[in-house]
Amino acid sequence: MRPKIRTVFLLAGIIISAVVSAPAQERWPSEKASEWQAQHRWLVGCNFAPSTAINQLEMWQADTFDPATIDRELGWAEQIGFTGIRVFLHNLLWQQDAKGFLRRIDQFLDLAHKHHIGVTFVIFDSCWNPNPRPGKQPDPRPFVHNSGWVQSPGGAILAHPEKFIELKPYVQGVIGHFRNDKRIDMWDVYNEPDNGDNSINGSFEGVKKGDMTLILLQDTFDWAREAKPSQPLTSGVWTGNWADPKKLSSTERVQLQNSDVISFHCYSPLPDLKKRVESLRRFNRPLVCTEYMARPVGSTFDPNLKYLRDEKVGAYNWGFVSGKTQTIYPWDSWSKPYTAEPPVWFHDIFRSNGAPYDVRETDFIKSVTLK
Repeated sequence: MRPKIRTVFLLAGIIISAVVSAPAQERWPSEKASEWQAQHRWLVGCNFAPSTAINQLEMWQADTFDPATIDRELGWAEQIGFTGIRVFLHNLLWQQDAKGFLRRIDQFLDLAHKHHIGVTFVIFDSCWNPNPRPGKQPDPRPFVHNSGWVQSPGGAILAHPEKFIELKPYVQGVIGHFRNDKRIDMWDVYNEPDNGDNSINGSFEGVKKGDMTLILLQDTFDWAREAKPSQPLTSGVWTGNWADPKKLSSTERVQLQNSDVISFHCYSPLPDLKKRVESLRRFNRPLVCTEYMARPVGSTFDPNLKYLRDEKVGAYNWGFVSGKTQTIYPWDSWSKPYTAEPPVWFHDIFRSNGAPYDVRETDFIKSVTLK
């Protein structure tokens, strides 16, 4: 076995050591990853939150958990041939009510299984509001993309790496509880860990966020391995040049060297999507695109979805039913005012009444998924 290599950071007066370069010893061999892919249907679906939830907390908290809406909307996903969904969890939900949280996850998995849909759960997320709070969530800011989405963990923990160990019971409690659950396809341990979102986040008490998430990323892979899940672990690369190993960031190295299945994000037209897929083939592992589809910037179902199917690359677009996340509006709605529904939706496929945004588009999706 190769020894792990540790790098020492001096941050906020605290010496922190973190594994940043060598792969975890328990990473699946590529043969096991290929066997996992052979035993699964093509993973195609969306990043899912019910239209009645503004963020992860509102989706999962007992007072606002909405199985009726989840059941209805997953039924629409089944109708267009989706076989998988990617769903975000949050550490505060474990802290607030661990047993109830596990029960609601189990109920959610039952609903997804009813519609023949597997689930990939996301453990941590580095995007949007760094100050999550349990309890009643804010109303959406009109016409603003993901105005209420929250990071996990928030800045109160992320700025203090000595507190990271407090997150271990959440990671191992959730993954350990469902480690042999066939309703779960994968565990995505950290979404876009080095996403700075400088416009709303900045630094955390003088500490660089990227340094902190790098440490927590490796910790989370290690904690997840200790839980011995039967499902693969992953964390998706999302920016930068992956074709040149010399240009990989420290975060990308940890992601690519620890993931059993290689996942990535691509909100680009087909030519760039092709380049990104080709750049990741060298890892000889199954590939899953866990985020794509932003119509105005050229990332569209036609032709990207058909390409991903033909290449046997899993495909999860962002968004499903237009609702409180308001992701029909573009990213720039944080800085540019919008006063009405955009002529071209950024994300999402259905209106809240089940009507497709574009019937021709859903017909195309079905022509690919139900073939």
